[in-house]
Amino acid sequence: MMTEHEFLAALRTLPLHKGARGLKDDCGLIEIGDETLIFNHDSMAEGTHFRPEADLADVAWKLVAINLSDLASKGAEPIGVLFGHALGGNDRQFIEGLRQVLTAYDVPLLGGDTVATTGASTYSMTAIGRATCKPVPSRDAARIGHGVFVTGTIGRAMLGFEGDKEYLEAFNRPRPQIDAGKQLAPHVGAMMDVSDGLLLDIHRMARASELSISVESSAVPVAQPDRRGECMRWGDDYELLFTLPQGTQLPFPATMIGTVEPRGSAPLYLDGEAMADAEGLGYQHS
Repeated sequence: MMTEHEFLAALRTLPLHKGARGLKDDCGLIEIGDETLIFNHDSMAEGTHFRPEADLADVAWKLVAINLSDLASKGAEPIGVLFGHALGGNDRQFIEGLRQVLTAYDVPLLGGDTVATTGASTYSMTAIGRATCKPVPSRDAARIGHGVFVTGTIGRAMLGFEGDKEYLEAFNRPRPQIDAGKQLAPHVGAMMDVSDGLLLDIHRMARASELSISVESSAVPVAQPDRRGECMRWGDDYELLFTLPQGTQLPFPATMIGTVEPRGSAPLYLDGEAMADAEGLGYQHS
């Protein structure tokens, strides 16, 4: 079986739309007149992204939220969603979760597809948004001297997954940072959401920008300081990671955790230690 990295490398040999950005970003872009439409697609699989006994209303909420989070990282205004649904679970519960999240974020359903299944369920969604500024933020726009910032607190979803009642909602029903993304987008260099682990996503941003990022772990706002390393690697936070010229007034509350530096021997330096290999920095599909 191919690894995710190998599969993406193979996809890049196919004819690509210029809006695909070389498949190095989270979303695809299509320009129509003066408008730029932003497309994102994510999936959730039983046993990988949610437990078999999970409340399907929570699964539906999270499916929408993770897609909207990618739109948020582009400063986009959501237009609507399409989804693929595997019949066979508690379908009414899933619909109720969809109703709740779509109402909460005022996002309409555009359509989708249903299939019957007898095995593990997989759900997928395409979210469409409208760019609110140009250029649309990307992973590869970090610049030497920029500060590196993150919104919110990292590790809340990890504690929720483990059953900590204070953080259950952070795991089951994450909140995409749509308003933050729209406020930040006109000012940032690079921006992406934190989905697979803060350190891994910083590594990806640095690699895409062909620079290095130096991070001070003590500066990272974490939910449980005595498990700082785990918090930075676990993922599912859906906060925004971005770079900004130092001294710029932040349009949205965030914490500076590092700096962008000339390209060195590794994309990421954590407390001065070079992290050349992404292995162990977060969640990666094998």
